[in-house]
Order: sequence, then C-alpha cells, then structure tokens
Amino acid sequence: MQVFVMLLAAGGTCLGLLAAAAVNPDQPNPPSSLPIHRRQKRDWIWNQMHIDEEKNGSLPHYVGKIKSSVNRKNTKYQLKGESAGKVFQVDESTGDVYAFERLDREKISEYHLIALVVDKNTEKNLESPSSFTIKVHDINDNWPVFTHRVFNASVPEMSGIGTSVIQLTAMDADDPTVADHASVVYQLLKGEEHFSIRGSGLIVTANKNLDREKQAKYEIVVEARDAQGLRGESGTATVLISLQDVNDNFPIFTQSRYIFSVPEDIRVGSPLGSLFVEDPDEPQNRKTKYSIVQGEYRDTFTIEPDPSRNEGIIKPMKPLDYERIRQYSFTIEATDPTIDLRYLSSTSTKNIARVIINVTDVDEPPTFQQPFYHFQLRENQKKPLIGSVLAVDPDAAKRSIRYSIRRTSDKGQFFGITKQGNIYNEKELDREVYPWCNLTVEAKEVDSSGTPTGKESIVQVHIEVLDENDNAPEFAKPYEPKVCENAAQGKLVVQISAIDKDITPRDVKFKFSLSTEDSNFTLTDNHDNTANITVKYGYFDRERAKVHHLPVLISDNGRPSLTGTSMLDVTVCKCNERGEFTLCEEVAAQVGVSIQALVAIFLCILTITVITLLIILRRRLRKQARAHGKSVPEIHEQLVTYDEEGGGEMDTTSYDVSVLNSVRHGGTKPPRPALDTRPSLYAQVQKPPRHAPGAHGPGEMAAMIEVKKDEADHDGGGPPYDTLHIYGYEGAESIAESLSSLGTDSSDSDIDYDFLNDWGPRFKMLAELYGSDPREELVY
Repeated sequence: MQVFVMLLAAGGTCLGLLAAAAVNPDQPNPPSSLPIHRRQKRDWIWNQMHIDEEKNGSLPHYVGKIKSSVNRKNTKYQLKGESAGKVFQVDESTGDVYAFERLDREKISEYHLIALVVDKNTEKNLESPSSFTIKVHDINDNWPVFTHRVFNASVPEMSGIGTSVIQLTAMDADDPTVADHASVVYQLLKGEEHFSIRGSGLIVTANKNLDREKQAKYEIVVEARDAQGLRGESGTATVLISLQDVNDNFPIFTQSRYIFSVPEDIRVGSPLGSLFVEDPDEPQNRKTKYSIVQGEYRDTFTIEPDPSRNEGIIKPMKPLDYERIRQYSFTIEATDPTIDLRYLSSTSTKNIARVIINVTDVDEPPTFQQPFYHFQLRENQKKPLIGSVLAVDPDAAKRSIRYSIRRTSDKGQFFGITKQGNIYNEKELDREVYPWCNLTVEAKEVDSSGTPTGKESIVQVHIEVLDENDNAPEFAKPYEPKVCENAAQGKLVVQISAIDKDITPRDVKFKFSLSTEDSNFTLTDNHDNTANITVKYGYFDRERAKVHHLPVLISDNGRPSLTGTSMLDVTVCKCNERGEFTLCEEVAAQVGVSIQALVAIFLCILTITVITLLIILRRRLRKQARAHGKSVPEIHEQLVTYDEEGGGEMDTTSYDVSVLNSVRHGGTKPPRPALDTRPSLYAQVQKPPRHAPGAHGPGEMAAMIEVKKDEADHDGGGPPYDTLHIYGYEGAESIAESLSSLGTDSSDSDIDYDFLNDWGPRFKMLAELYGSDPREELVY
C-alpha cells in the first residue's frame, strides 16, 4: 500500500511539470484579469546523489543527473567545488555527472559540490547555484587491523583459569552502520593450550599450572577477522606474556655440611662464613629464615639472610675463645614462613644442614678480670694499697704481665702501681680539688726475658676520693650590710648564713658567734644555720668609724669540729626620716693575700732573679777575653818588649810597668793555687845579681827575658804557641795581626779566670785580659 501511494505522488508531480511547460511564459496576462498570488516554484528538483566505492567497471562511472526547471536552448550546466573537474565532471548539455576516479569511502565518504545553470553566451547564471552531496556507499573491503603488531602482558604464575591477561582491540575501517561490515572476530593461532581469547578480545589463562620456574615467558598469536571472513596479513598480532613470580618455593641447602675455620680474635658481628641455599624465586620473594635448632649456641652465633645472593651469613654474637671452646658444631634449619600454601609447588617445608666451626689459636692481649674498677680513698691520706687490678694471659703460654699507669690519665702523678697490680697514692689528695680520679691502667705482656711482646690491654680505674671534715665553714655569700647612724637598739642589720666546702650532711649545724663583744652589734644564733646581726646600743658616730669590722666565728658539727672566722663589714650611713640611706661610704676592698699567693709571688721573684743572673753571666762570658779601650796585641807587645811607658806606642798609658818592676825590685811571688801542683814559670826565674848603682851591664829586664827564652826552648811540656820564641810582632799599624794565642778571644769558654786576680800583681794583666770587666757589668 505504501508503495502504491508513492507511485501516485510521483505521477502527480510529472503531470504538474508538463502543464507548466505548456504555458507561454512571455504572454502577458490580460488586463482585465486580476493578480493571482502563486507559490514560487523550485528550480532544482534534487539535492543528493549516491555511488558505490571501488566500482569494478571502466571509468568514468555514472553518478547521476542534475536537473533544473529552466528549459532553454542556450543553457549550460557547470560544477564547482574542491573535487569538481578532478574527480567529478558534468555533461554541459544533459547535466549527467560522472566520476573519473575509483572512490574509497574510508578516505572520503562524502563530496560536496555546487551545481550551476548558466547562459552559454554570457556565462550568467540562469538560476541560483545549488549545493548538493555525493555520498560514497560502503562495501566490505577492509579487514580488522591491530593498533600494534606486538603486545606485552604479564600475569602472576599459578593463576587460576580465566584470570585476565590483556585486552586486545582490532579496528575495521568499514562503515559500522552497514551490517557485518565492521564486526571483528578474534581467534588464537598459537598458544591456545595455555591461554584463550574471548569475543571482546580479552585474553585469559586456560591453565592453572603456569610455573615461572619452568617457563617464564609465552608467545601467542592472535588473528582478527570480520564477520564476512575478510582478513589479511595485518589482521594478526603477537602477544608476549611474562609470568610474575610468587613465593611458591622453599629454600634448599646446597650442602648437607658446612665447615669453617675462624681465628679466635674475630670481631663480634663480623661475617665468618656463608650458607648457600637454592630458591628459584626472585630476590623480592625470598624470605628465607635461618635458625639454629635445639638451642645449640643460639646465643653465640646468628645467621643473617642475603636474598640477593641466596645465602645466609654466619656472624658471632660473642667473643670466641680458643682456650675454652675449640670447635662449635650445631644443626641449622632453613625455611620460608611467608610461602602461600595455595601456590606450593613442592612438599618439603624445611631443610636441615650441619655446621662445624673450628676456632684457631691467636696470640691475644692480656684480659682484665673486670671491665672496670672502682676504689675509694680518703682525702689527705696516703695508702700503700688502694686496690688491685688483675690481668692474665689468656693463651696457653701464660706469660707475665707488667702494669703501668698512663701519665695522660694521671697528670698530677698522684698514683703508682706495683708489679702485682696494687695501686697506691704517692701524694695526698684534696677532695675539694679532685673528687674523682680516673686512671687508665695498662697491662703489657712480657716474655721470660722481660721484653714486651707487643700485646697490651687497658682498663679504666675510677678512684673516688672520700670527704674529710677539713674545711671550716664560711659565709654563704658576700655580705655588704648597712646601718643608719641613728639606728635604734635591736634594729636588724643583716641575716647571715654559712656553707661548708666539705660534703654537707643533712643534719649539719652551724654555730655563729662574735669573736669580740666590744662592739655596737649583737649576734643572735637562730639555730637554723642562720644568725641575725642587730644593733646593740643604738646610734653610731660616723666621725669615729664609718665602717665596723665584725669577726664572725662559724663552727660546724663535724668530726673534728672546725671553726672559721669570716669578716663582716658593716657600713654606717646617713639616713633620712624614713630610714632610707642617703649617704654611705663605699667599703674599700680588703686586700687579703693568702699563703698560696705569697708563695706564688715569691717564686715569680726568684725566677726573675735567676733569669737576670743568667743573662749577666752570659754577657760576662762573651766578653771575658776582651780588654776595654786597648787591643790585645798592643798589651802583649808592651808586656814582652818595653820596660817603660812611652816609646811611641799608640796608647802609652794602657800598661803599668810596675808589674815588671816588681820582679826587678824583689817583689814576692803570689801563692800558687792548690789545684795546680806544678811550679809556676815565674817561680823558676833566677834573678840576675843586682848591680850597684852606677854599674853598667845588661839590664834586669833583658836578663829575665833571656832566662824565659831559655826555659821556653827547653820546656817540652809547655804549650808552644804561648811562648815567646815563636812570637813575632809587626807593630800596631801592621795589617797583619799577632799570631800569638794570647790574643785569642773566645766568648764561648766556660772557665772563670777571676782566680788570676788572687795571684798578685804579676798576673794583673792576664786577669784583665781573661777576666770580666767590672765596667761591662754596670750596663745591667
């Protein structure tokens, strides 16, 4: 019925078009006719065309016809648009549209064009342009395509059947609105024994016994095709599936027995050996627990797991002693308490092995019987035995031990130690200065000859100095009391308290009193370790005394009881009517010097004096061989050459010839010091006979020189360089100085030549040459 109605509508339309064509459009309406309102007719009677893609016929392919109500001989049809003239063309006369290319809907599904009806001659539009669409009909010419050729996925091992692995999707470029053109069907081409794929492309497990330790990776191939069976090379994909490890294996020892050798001096906590196990699980799932069974040496050794290397590390928890235990043997067990029993692949739940540890002997240092020592010593006492320390050689040799105290720990050198380790004090200690003494005692191992072997140990010795009542009480703090000069009788001046440097017991009692009652103050003991100082008579005369010094006696109840005197200085001030101090004299600070300060001052003065004497002595020794104001060669020349002053020398007053004249006139010889028993050369001089006045002959001086020269020639024991027979003098103005050793100046000699002054005037010149010059000492 619906088809019949459509046919009737089409027939009516055709009749209407024929009737309109029969009317002459150029004929005007009769004048008598009235204007008639008509609906404007539509010129274009179409707006859409269709064509199948990938048509197999020869080109061009007919698409359709554009048609207009304008029917003139001079009309021409044209197309405009992006694809006009390239893909589509129109017959100018008939309006037939043709496609000159094979169309692909997956590239372009619709083409939009504009149809024109123009005059052939003027190219003017006879009608308004009309837009129309050419739709490309889809055919099933594409197969499903995966987004990737290779996919990666993972799933835990031992997963149950149906566990999701990965979702795959293949795309079909055909029109999904056309039935079965874009429908995709999935199929496994490889790996279907372990996995399966659902219609939506979801890959799931098909085997619950996927064990990573047997096979860790799987490769499956998936094919995608459409419902009509169209498929191609790009319709397949490869999926690489990795099994994720789970803790489903127990550790197993690689050996049934482990033997280790370790020195006895190994450090506590240091690794001594490794126990290797096999656990195919990955390191993050290896939760191996090692334990020592039956309680054997559990407190001596521990085993720490190392999952990365699949091993257990044995470490000692206590020091090992070869002399006590030479071998440790115990059983160990390895298990994994975190295994999920649902995934358990083996029936063994534990593994057992035997461990043997052999301890080797090492020469060890001495060991003390205690980790530290604590002794007590009363202050102000010397004890021959404060306490004893004991160290022994732990080795079988049992060598002797020598004890000593490190001086860095006993800087005051108060203590000593015997060969037996007995500690004593060499000096008395004051608890108030040294309440504790911490000593470091060394124990050195020595061989039979007493030579140290290099093995030593130390121990700390803490000596507590016990208190004795050896300090008198004193004021708890400095007091600066003040009182008005017009203070009334009984006025409280200050309340005082006391302290004791000794350890104060809870029941300590201090007693207060004034050493003299001859004052205007009264002391009242409060019997609570405080005392009140009050005004005794009243009114003070500031003209007589502006400061009153009160000696306060303070006694303690120790054994023995000690009493100290503390000075309390009370300042008398002028006050106003309200009793406020208006004028007070500042109390001059008393300069009290203790005995220790006096000793220190004396030592400082003594040190300065000694240093000054050393400086003077050093200066004196440096210049002991110099003669002030004259050169040594001149003096030597005068001594051996001249018998009188003058003679043209540069300094004729520098030598007193009375030394030589004393010999000539019979002067006595100076006594020889007892320290040299040899006779003096002057003592051996034979004086020439004295001539009568006026007699002529060689002078006495010349005779003495001849005698001395003869003695020098025959004296084999005298120093040759100090004798006259090799002495030559060229004069004071010569650039060549004297060669005599008498002129040698040495400031480095430590010999004191002052004894030459005691030998008499004959040695006065030598004393001046080698002795110290008093004028040089005046510089200091």
